[in-house]
Amino acid sequence: MKEKLNLIKESALNAISAATDEKAIEEIRVSVLGKKGELTAILKQMGGLSPEERPIVGQLANKIRAEIEAAVDSAKKAFAAESENKKLKEEKIDITMPSKPAKVGKLHPLNTVLNDMIDIFQSMGFDVVDGPEVETDHYNFEALNVPQDHPARDMQDTFYLAENLLLRTQTSAAQIRTMETRKPPIKIICPGRVFRADEVDATHSPVFHQIEGLVVDKNITMCDLKGVLEQFAHEIYGPDTEVKFRPSFFPFTEPSVEVDVTCSECKGKGCRVCKGSGWIEILGAGMVHPRVLSACGIDPEEYSGFAFGIGLDRLTTTRYKISDIRLLFENDLRFLDQF
Repeated sequence: MKEKLNLIKESALNAISAATDEKAIEEIRVSVLGKKGELTAILKQMGGLSPEERPIVGQLANKIRAEIEAAVDSAKKAFAAESENKKLKEEKIDITMPSKPAKVGKLHPLNTVLNDMIDIFQSMGFDVVDGPEVETDHYNFEALNVPQDHPARDMQDTFYLAENLLLRTQTSAAQIRTMETRKPPIKIICPGRVFRADEVDATHSPVFHQIEGLVVDKNITMCDLKGVLEQFAHEIYGPDTEVKFRPSFFPFTEPSVEVDVTCSECKGKGCRVCKGSGWIEILGAGMVHPRVLSACGIDPEEYSGFAFGIGLDRLTTTRYKISDIRLLFENDLRFLDQF
């Protein structure tokens, strides 16, 4: 039995020395030291030995097991170290190579135009105010001279959340809140999202953006409105841009006007963009209706004012020659990367 144990030892150590990878080492360990291994099989035969031989053979078997286990562990560590060194060599990083350029985010074209407009109006002395997107019927309609039975309500398809609660259809509601809490002189713009139940197409969306302006002070006239809007148009479209005022109707202004500018595409000659007219409508405006001033606690006999509303989405599409408003909301990086 001693000879068999020594033969197993010699054979196992030679096999470990000749092994080429960690998998082969594990196979040797199982074949020698496993439950059905050679050494285990020999040890099961110790019952047939005399009482004097058992401790001697047992001691030798334990010594041989320990030597084989040590050889297995050593070989596994050697192969693991070799594998790690090979991996490190293959994955070596050359720190002298230039790094890949990081892709930096940009402002959305809507935000770019919004920031430009805020800069323009702030340079003219306007403050920027905000208001809630969920409004009451009072601030969105009643205080703006649009009572329940007024036909102007049919001009706007409104998202109602409750009987007296709705998603604002215009940022004019923020103007009413400002006039209720601030005494004239008032000179503000109110940018923000607004909501109307429009069908989605190339020129309409149920969610869009407005910038509404308001000036209230003594002796404010239509000339002041015209001067502000002409300055705005020249800043946005260039100093050679012409501005045209057309009579219109809004329940919260009297008189009311639509404002057109010469088409930036054809410079007033007529093209597909302006439908051959040479003009593009950019906003609505007018003198604040005396009833609106009175509803906010401002004496219309002492103060007057003007207001205007600019569609930010339309302004952005005309500025960047974007043919479909839906591109502004689809978050397509192929589109956004152009700006």
